[in-house]
Amino acid sequence: MSQPVLVLQQNTKREHGRKSQLNNISAGKSVADLVRSTLGPKSMLKMILDPMGGTQITNDGNAILREIDVVHPAAKHMIELARAQDEECGDGTTSVIILGGEMLAVSQPFLEVLQVHPIKIVSGYMKALDDAVNYMNSISLTVDLTTDTEVAKVVDCCLGTKFAGRYGDLATKLAVNAVRKVIRTDAISGNVEIDVKRYAKIEKIPGGHIDESRVLDGVMFNKDITHQKMRRLIKNPRVLLLDCPLEYKKAESMLNVEIVDDKDWEKLMEMEEKWIQDVCESIIRFKPDVVCTEKGISDLAQHYFVKAGISAIRRLRKTDNNRIARATGATIVHRPEEIQESDIGTNAGLFQVQKIGDEYFTFIVECKEPKACSILLRGASKDTLNEMERNLVDAMNVARNIFHNPKVVYGGGSVEMAVSQMLLEKSKTLAGVSQKTYEAIARALEVIPRTLVQNCGGAAIKLLTELRSKHTDKANVSWGIDGIEGVLADMKDIDVMEPLSVKAQTMKTAIEAACVLIRIDDIVSGVAVDADGPSAGPQGGNPDEE
Repeated sequence: MSQPVLVLQQNTKREHGRKSQLNNISAGKSVADLVRSTLGPKSMLKMILDPMGGTQITNDGNAILREIDVVHPAAKHMIELARAQDEECGDGTTSVIILGGEMLAVSQPFLEVLQVHPIKIVSGYMKALDDAVNYMNSISLTVDLTTDTEVAKVVDCCLGTKFAGRYGDLATKLAVNAVRKVIRTDAISGNVEIDVKRYAKIEKIPGGHIDESRVLDGVMFNKDITHQKMRRLIKNPRVLLLDCPLEYKKAESMLNVEIVDDKDWEKLMEMEEKWIQDVCESIIRFKPDVVCTEKGISDLAQHYFVKAGISAIRRLRKTDNNRIARATGATIVHRPEEIQESDIGTNAGLFQVQKIGDEYFTFIVECKEPKACSILLRGASKDTLNEMERNLVDAMNVARNIFHNPKVVYGGGSVEMAVSQMLLEKSKTLAGVSQKTYEAIARALEVIPRTLVQNCGGAAIKLLTELRSKHTDKANVSWGIDGIEGVLADMKDIDVMEPLSVKAQTMKTAIEAACVLIRIDDIVSGVAVDADGPSAGPQGGNPDEE
């Protein structure tokens, strides 16, 4: 018998066939178990310790998983699902991990006991996914976007499972108001743009009470005026935005200047001053009240501005400058010589610099139809503010999803149970592996209502049995789990609704991720070796030989 041929290096590890698939399933289930207790209104919190010694207390699935360092490649893939869900929808990060882990768990008997080929399992899963998404579309409702009441109900359900839920309507109003302010409709194409990430910024200021939080009709930022004699309060200001320096530009590398006598030095200084004076005059000619620049402002430029009654702010962030431009109607100018009257922003009603705590904050507010805003958050501690910020970001993303696609489904595990019942009925018309995969996904979807019951201390087996019997009648599609009381309830009566886009994306991401991990039949991992090292293989050679 011939010797086996070694293609891989000796220090390379390899998992092949069923072993690699079962290991991937175990890793996925472990990640799901990690965040299982953070689902629902009665969820537990997790404390994450970072390498720098800081702590983070949260029940947000994505916030927990992004801080955790895992080794197994399948576990890393599962954690990536939470990040993808957060970027796409902003909510449902915990659900997608729990559902993904359960999809992998129900796949295990196919591989271990029935010895079904992974491609057949994947084919059945994808057909079931198409049926599930179509069925959710058929039972969805449309929200009336003309009033805030309907939108607020959906956002309230999102916040009900989070830390901010204890503050009632406050966080809901903040999220809905902020999203309404940044909605922008393109006049030509009619497309609706809602960019809450860039144009709705949350400013956290420790101190005060949470009830003092509000959405501004404009923007605020942590900056003070550059000179004490400049005005701190201006009504109906003319705002000019720049991204160029108002100071003499020094040479970037070595510069030699040959000076023969004192007059040459004086002339050099005069040239610098003359340049700054010309730049300031080209700005003052348009009579702005406020000048904001992303770069520096020299002392001489400040002097000219004080004489002209102009308040100046320097070294502004690019993102803040963009939001001021949206709120005031100004255009960011790159060169002072190119300023036009149309570049001046006149939509702001008030410019004010206030001292809050130990720091100065600039407010440009009372804007006419601002398409950008700031959300001022007050709270007792930084931990409270950080968690409120995470919850508000999720709530704003949910509101954004509703404005993009106003379809909703009932929450509390009712939609998962309805889809599960539909798949079970559909499976009776099928045969072979397809029938088994439909039944498997129907069982897996029950994990959401089951986890809701377990997290609020209810009797899981009893309630799930009752819920299954309820959903045998299609008129009861809105029945689910009341996550606060731990009993069955009609979601229609207690106003628990979730965006269809979030639910559909959760189901797609979880099932597709399970399909990817099931299809992996080989995991190869090796340690890279230095090419000059002793075990470099044929290319290495002896360094002493020539």
